[in-house]
Amino acid sequence: MDSIGVLGLGRMGLPVALRFVAAGYPVCVFDPDTNRVRFAESHGAVAVAGEYEVASRSDILVTVLPGPPELRSAMLGPGQAVTGLEAGACWIDLTSNDPRVATEVAAAVTAVGALSLGAPMAGGPADAAAGTLRFYIGGSEDALARAAPVLEALGDPSNRVETGADIASGYVTKLLANTLWFGQVAAVTEALLLGQALRLDLETLRGALETSAGGSHFMTHHLDALLRGDYMESFGIDRIVEELDTVTDLAAATETPAGVTGMVATLHREASDRFGPVDGELLVAKLLEQRAGQLLRAKLPRPITGGGTSAPQYESGQPES
Repeated sequence: MDSIGVLGLGRMGLPVALRFVAAGYPVCVFDPDTNRVRFAESHGAVAVAGEYEVASRSDILVTVLPGPPELRSAMLGPGQAVTGLEAGACWIDLTSNDPRVATEVAAAVTAVGALSLGAPMAGGPADAAAGTLRFYIGGSEDALARAAPVLEALGDPSNRVETGADIASGYVTKLLANTLWFGQVAAVTEALLLGQALRLDLETLRGALETSAGGSHFMTHHLDALLRGDYMESFGIDRIVEELDTVTDLAAATETPAGVTGMVATLHREASDRFGPVDGELLVAKLLEQRAGQLLRAKLPRPITGGGTSAPQYESGQPES
């Protein structure tokens, strides 16, 4: 059985590592957060001193890091994990990565005789813990064949999307899927706010839109969270901005029109500026609610006075930030 090394024990990395342990793999781990490392140790993983050490002890190196800067630093920067890989090893990257960074790292991995597979995840910590993750997979047939048994510990093979032989393809696919999600959050929020301002019943409007040609997965599966005042603290708004900036950069580099994406990116950047680098996938909706001076809570709010350009004055008991 292959030995597995996991770099990154964050919200997703820790349950991923524990899934490997539960599947019977020998697992070594590293993360700067010693509390998380100790937790992984208490469940059967072996802690090592750094990124290089994880790579040098692993047949399969799995990276589950917050984003492109952390991934590049761990693999090519001070961490130097790439230099620890043995010829014939395989690197599987589960990070929501910039495809350009992934391509750069994959070239270095190839240079030491190892395989690379990009497999950014769709799903949250609960999916990781349950082994029900979805993957957007980019890489060679050899890399996928080597990685497949390991990925089966995290998700059913039928739930994979194989996007092409280029390692960048999986990241691009996931970035585009996320871009549509982020845009739908903003568009649906604006539509509901306008309907509510025009005195439409919010639940009736929601039902009509959900079953219309403009319906979406967001409306069907996640709009309830917003209507409960839950802004989905499962992903950082700063990371959303980072992903949208990557998409707009790729569009500019390929001279592809991306005006709508640019507007979505601007809205999310304004939400990040307003609330700070905190978790909240729906914080752009909160920003729009504040600008409209009303909340989407399945019933019409009382009119809010004190117009002009000042910050909205919410009714008693309603949050201002």
